[in-house]
Amino acid sequence: MNYLRQVRSLTDEAVAAMIDAARRAATESGQPQCIVIVDASAVDLAVFRMAGAKVLSLASARAKAQTAASIGARSDSVPEAVRPAIAAATKGTVTGLPGGLPICFDGECVGGIGIGSGTGEQDMAVAAAALAAVGADPV
Repeated sequence: MNYLRQVRSLTDEAVAAMIDAARRAATESGQPQCIVIVDASAVDLAVFRMAGAKVLSLASARAKAQTAASIGARSDSVPEAVRPAIAAATKGTVTGLPGGLPICFDGECVGGIGIGSGTGEQDMAVAAAALAAVGADPV
């Protein structure tokens, strides 16, 4: 019986490339952003707050990344009806706000990225640019 399994994870280079791509996309949009990347266990790999990004958006960006990594889907796919209860039950670590995307390769989720400080559309566009930079599955 085999008690081990192979686990893929993001490299430091992938994380750096995603931060750079997200920063560039945010700069192009004119909206400074908070950027959080987590691994599949929702542990921080990178946290970056651009100059001018809203400081409290750092918490929502982290929650978006953790949610996306946890459910393997967009953070805004959490059903509206359960959002308040699940946010309360997880002390805000799960959210239904837009701006969180799972980081997946060939269908395998290796983490999540959360963007916060702009509109939901801006946050999603920045997150999508980060995924594209490393060839992750589009969401």
